Amino acid sequence: MAGNGDELPILVAQSGPLNGKRWMLQGAIILGRDEQCDVVIPDRQVSRQHARITPTSGGILLEDLGSKNGTHCNGAPVDGNILLQDGDVVQIALAQQFIYLSSDATLPLEASFVDHSLTEPALPCRLRLDIRSRRVWIDEVEILPPLSASQFHLLEVLYENQGDVVSRDVLINSVWGDEVANGVSEQALDALVRRLRDRIAAIDPTHSYINTIRGHGLRLENPPDEG
Repeated sequence: MAGNGDELPILVAQSGPLNGKRWMLQGAIILGRDEQCDVVIPDRQVSRQHARITPTSGGILLEDLGSKNGTHCNGAPVDGNILLQDGDVVQIALAQQFIYLSSDATLPLEASFVDHSLTEPALPCRLRLDIRSRRVWIDEVEILPPLSASQFHLLEVLYENQGDVVSRDVLINSVWGDEVANGVSEQALDALVRRLRDRIAAIDPTHSYINTIRGHGLRLENPPDEG
Protein backbone atom coordinates (compact mmCIF):
# COMPACT_ATOMS: atom_id res chain seq x y z
CA MET A 1 0.00 0.00 0.00
CA ALA A 2 1.04 3.59 -0.55
CA GLY A 3 2.83 5.34 2.24
CA ASN A 4 1.34 8.83 2.20
CA GLY A 5 -2.11 10.35 2.09
CA ASP A 6 -1.75 11.78 -1.39
CA GLU A 7 -1.32 8.27 -2.82
CA LEU A 8 -3.95 6.43 -0.82
CA PRO A 9 -6.96 5.14 -2.76
CA ILE A 10 -10.17 6.95 -2.00
CA LEU A 11 -13.92 6.24 -2.04
CA VAL A 12 -16.16 9.20 -2.87
CA ALA A 13 -19.93 9.16 -2.33
CA GLN A 14 -22.22 10.58 -5.00
CA SER A 15 -25.90 10.35 -5.98
CA GLY A 16 -27.19 9.35 -2.55
CA PRO A 17 -27.59 10.43 1.09
CA LEU A 18 -23.81 10.49 1.63
CA ASN A 19 -23.14 12.64 -1.46
CA GLY A 20 -19.80 14.45 -1.26
CA LYS A 21 -18.30 12.46 1.62
CA ARG A 22 -15.04 10.59 1.08
CA TRP A 23 -13.01 7.86 2.77
CA MET A 24 -9.29 7.09 2.49
CA LEU A 25 -8.89 3.32 2.09
CA GLN A 26 -6.15 2.62 4.63
CA GLY A 27 -7.75 -0.64 5.76
CA ALA A 28 -10.83 -2.78 5.18
CA ILE A 29 -14.19 -1.01 5.49
CA ILE A 30 -17.72 -2.39 5.71
CA LEU A 31 -20.60 -0.52 4.10
CA GLY A 32 -24.13 -1.03 5.37
CA ARG A 33 -27.13 0.24 7.29
CA ASP A 34 -25.93 -0.85 10.74
CA GLU A 35 -24.51 1.98 12.83
CA GLN A 36 -21.43 -0.13 13.59
CA CYS A 37 -20.40 -0.15 9.90
CA ASP A 38 -17.46 1.96 8.78
CA VAL A 39 -19.65 3.61 6.14
CA VAL A 40 -23.26 3.92 7.33
CA ILE A 41 -25.86 4.29 4.58
CA PRO A 42 -29.19 5.25 6.19
CA ASP A 43 -31.58 3.58 3.77
CA ARG A 44 -33.79 0.51 4.25
CA GLN A 45 -32.80 -0.85 0.83
CA VAL A 46 -29.30 -1.33 2.27
CA SER A 47 -28.53 -4.49 4.27
CA ARG A 48 -27.11 -4.15 7.78
CA GLN A 49 -23.73 -5.32 6.48
CA HIS A 50 -23.99 -4.87 2.73
CA ALA A 51 -20.49 -4.86 1.20
CA ARG A 52 -16.80 -4.85 2.11
CA ILE A 53 -13.89 -3.01 0.48
CA THR A 54 -10.46 -4.43 1.33
CA PRO A 55 -7.01 -3.10 0.38
CA THR A 56 -4.62 -5.95 -0.48
CA SER A 57 -1.11 -6.20 -1.92
CA GLY A 58 -2.73 -6.91 -5.29
CA GLY A 59 -5.19 -4.02 -5.25
CA ILE A 60 -8.54 -2.99 -3.77
CA LEU A 61 -11.16 -5.73 -3.54
CA LEU A 62 -14.94 -5.18 -3.48
CA GLU A 63 -17.12 -7.92 -2.02
CA ASP A 64 -20.89 -8.19 -1.62
CA LEU A 65 -21.77 -9.62 1.81
CA GLY A 66 -24.88 -11.50 0.75
CA SER A 67 -26.97 -8.33 0.62
CA LYS A 68 -30.66 -8.51 -0.21
CA ASN A 69 -30.64 -5.82 -2.92
CA GLY A 70 -27.18 -6.35 -4.33
CA THR A 71 -23.97 -4.49 -5.03
CA HIS A 72 -23.06 -3.36 -8.55
CA CYS A 73 -19.83 -2.17 -10.16
CA ASN A 74 -20.21 -0.17 -13.37
CA GLY A 75 -23.74 -1.53 -13.66
CA ALA A 76 -22.76 -5.22 -13.32
CA PRO A 77 -23.72 -7.25 -10.24
CA VAL A 78 -20.86 -8.15 -7.90
CA ASP A 79 -20.59 -11.91 -7.32
CA GLY A 80 -17.70 -12.78 -5.05
CA ASN A 81 -14.62 -10.55 -4.98
CA ILE A 82 -13.76 -8.15 -7.79
CA LEU A 83 -10.69 -5.95 -8.20
CA LEU A 84 -11.58 -2.27 -8.42
CA GLN A 85 -10.06 -0.09 -11.14
CA ASP A 86 -9.57 3.68 -11.08
CA GLY A 87 -12.88 5.41 -11.83
CA ASP A 88 -15.11 2.40 -11.13
CA VAL A 89 -18.65 3.25 -10.03
CA VAL A 90 -19.97 1.20 -7.09
CA GLN A 91 -23.72 1.08 -6.48
CA ILE A 92 -25.12 -0.09 -3.11
CA ALA A 93 -28.69 -1.31 -3.78
CA LEU A 94 -30.45 1.67 -5.38
CA ALA A 95 -29.61 3.85 -2.39
CA GLN A 96 -26.05 5.09 -2.72
CA GLN A 97 -23.45 5.42 -5.46
CA PHE A 98 -19.69 5.72 -4.94
CA ILE A 99 -16.74 6.30 -7.21
CA TYR A 100 -13.44 4.56 -6.51
CA LEU A 101 -10.28 6.54 -7.26
CA SER A 102 -6.82 4.98 -7.08
CA SER A 103 -5.43 8.05 -5.33
CA ASP A 104 -6.49 11.44 -4.02
CA ALA A 105 -4.54 13.03 -6.86
CA THR A 106 -7.15 11.80 -9.36
CA LEU A 107 -10.11 13.22 -7.42
CA PRO A 108 -12.34 15.20 -9.84
CA LEU A 109 -13.02 18.82 -8.97
CA GLU A 110 -16.50 19.13 -7.52
CA ALA A 111 -19.15 19.80 -10.17
CA SER A 112 -16.47 19.82 -12.87
CA PHE A 113 -16.82 18.10 -16.21
CA VAL A 114 -14.07 16.74 -18.39
CA ASP A 115 -12.17 19.43 -20.24
CA HIS A 116 -10.97 18.62 -23.75
CA SER A 117 -9.69 21.96 -24.99
CA LEU A 118 -9.30 20.63 -28.51
CA THR A 119 -12.64 18.88 -28.74
CA GLU A 120 -15.04 20.75 -26.48
CA PRO A 121 -17.47 23.02 -28.37
CA ALA A 122 -17.40 26.74 -27.65
CA LEU A 123 -20.90 26.56 -26.14
CA PRO A 124 -22.14 24.18 -23.41
CA CYS A 125 -23.88 21.19 -24.96
CA ARG A 126 -26.82 19.05 -23.92
CA LEU A 127 -24.75 15.90 -23.41
CA ARG A 128 -21.81 16.13 -21.03
CA LEU A 129 -19.63 13.50 -19.46
CA ASP A 130 -16.95 13.17 -16.80
CA ILE A 131 -14.34 10.63 -17.87
CA ARG A 132 -12.87 10.15 -14.38
CA SER A 133 -16.16 9.25 -12.71
CA ARG A 134 -17.77 7.74 -15.84
CA ARG A 135 -20.88 9.85 -15.30
CA VAL A 136 -23.04 11.19 -18.13
CA TRP A 137 -25.62 14.00 -18.06
CA ILE A 138 -28.16 15.06 -20.68
CA ASP A 139 -29.88 18.39 -20.05
CA GLU A 140 -28.45 18.19 -16.49
CA VAL A 141 -30.18 14.81 -15.92
CA GLU A 142 -27.72 12.04 -15.06
CA ILE A 143 -28.02 8.68 -16.79
CA LEU A 144 -28.70 6.17 -14.00
CA PRO A 145 -27.87 3.43 -13.47
CA PRO A 146 -24.47 4.24 -14.97
CA LEU A 147 -23.57 3.12 -18.48
CA SER A 148 -21.69 -0.16 -18.78
CA ALA A 149 -17.93 0.13 -19.31
CA SER A 150 -18.23 -0.67 -23.02
CA GLN A 151 -21.12 1.78 -23.52
CA PHE A 152 -19.16 4.53 -21.77
CA HIS A 153 -15.97 3.86 -23.77
CA LEU A 154 -17.93 4.05 -27.02
CA LEU A 155 -19.54 7.33 -25.99
CA GLU A 156 -16.18 8.69 -24.77
CA VAL A 157 -14.56 8.17 -28.19
CA LEU A 158 -17.48 9.84 -29.97
CA TYR A 159 -17.52 12.67 -27.41
CA GLU A 160 -13.83 13.41 -27.88
CA ASN A 161 -14.46 13.62 -31.63
CA GLN A 162 -17.96 15.11 -31.59
CA GLY A 163 -19.01 16.56 -34.91
CA ASP A 164 -16.51 14.32 -36.74
CA VAL A 165 -17.12 10.88 -38.20
CA VAL A 166 -15.31 8.09 -36.33
CA SER A 167 -14.71 4.91 -38.32
CA ARG A 168 -16.12 1.60 -37.16
CA ASP A 169 -12.60 0.12 -36.95
CA VAL A 170 -11.45 2.89 -34.61
CA LEU A 171 -14.53 2.39 -32.42
CA ILE A 172 -14.05 -1.37 -32.20
CA ASN A 173 -10.35 -1.02 -31.35
CA SER A 174 -11.11 1.65 -28.74
CA VAL A 175 -13.87 -0.29 -27.00
CA TRP A 176 -12.55 -3.85 -27.17
CA GLY A 177 -8.80 -3.23 -27.45
CA ASP A 178 -6.38 -4.09 -30.22
CA GLU A 179 -5.76 -7.63 -28.97
CA VAL A 180 -9.36 -8.81 -29.32
CA ALA A 181 -10.69 -6.36 -31.91
CA ASN A 182 -10.14 -8.78 -34.80
CA GLY A 183 -12.63 -11.17 -33.25
CA VAL A 184 -15.34 -8.54 -32.75
CA SER A 185 -18.11 -8.61 -35.34
CA GLU A 186 -19.87 -5.66 -36.93
CA GLN A 187 -23.04 -7.01 -35.30
CA ALA A 188 -21.48 -6.69 -31.84
CA LEU A 189 -20.74 -3.01 -32.46
CA ASP A 190 -24.24 -2.45 -33.84
CA ALA A 191 -25.77 -4.05 -30.74
CA LEU A 192 -23.62 -1.88 -28.46
CA VAL A 193 -24.58 1.28 -30.37
CA ARG A 194 -28.26 0.31 -30.17
CA ARG A 195 -28.11 -0.15 -26.39
CA LEU A 196 -26.30 3.17 -25.95
CA ARG A 197 -28.87 4.96 -28.11
CA ASP A 198 -31.65 3.46 -26.00
CA ARG A 199 -30.05 4.68 -22.76
CA ILE A 200 -29.68 8.21 -24.17
CA ALA A 201 -33.19 8.23 -25.62
CA ALA A 202 -34.61 7.34 -22.22
CA ILE A 203 -33.44 10.79 -21.06
CA ASP A 204 -33.91 12.79 -24.28
CA PRO A 205 -35.96 11.16 -27.05
CA THR A 206 -36.22 14.42 -29.01
CA HIS A 207 -32.76 14.34 -30.61
CA SER A 208 -30.65 11.73 -32.42
CA TYR A 209 -27.24 12.06 -30.76
CA ILE A 210 -25.44 9.13 -32.39
CA ASN A 211 -25.83 9.04 -36.14
CA THR A 212 -24.63 6.43 -38.64
CA ILE A 213 -22.84 7.84 -41.67
CA ARG A 214 -23.21 4.95 -44.09
CA GLY A 215 -19.92 3.67 -45.42
CA HIS A 216 -17.88 5.83 -43.04
CA GLY A 217 -18.76 5.34 -39.36
CA LEU A 218 -20.55 7.11 -36.52
CA ARG A 219 -20.82 10.74 -35.47
CA LEU A 220 -21.94 12.35 -32.21
CA GLU A 221 -24.15 15.36 -32.85
CA ASN A 222 -24.36 17.23 -29.55
CA PRO A 223 -26.58 20.32 -29.76
CA PRO A 224 -25.94 23.42 -27.63
CA ASP A 225 -27.59 23.57 -24.23
CA GLU A 226 -30.39 26.09 -24.63
CA GLY A 227 -30.91 26.34 -20.88
